[in-house]
Amino acid sequence: MNEKKELLNKLHRLEQEHRDLDEVLIQLQEKQTVNFSQIQRLKKRKLILKDKITYLHNKIKPDIIA
Repeated sequence: MNEKKELLNKLHRLEQEHRDLDEVLIQLQEKQTVNFSQIQRLKKRKLILKDKITYLHNKIKPDIIA
């Protein structure tokens, strides 16, 4: 039970970071003077976070096909 709580906490932190990155990306893309390599790195980080979020979702509540 404690492990599930820890996984949920980690999941919430990752989801928050993912949302934060989304907001930062939107703000950066609205500016005319943008560092494209920075945007690329942030997008890559966002994809990595999405993979970790999906992994944790599956670990917490596996999709069992019987």
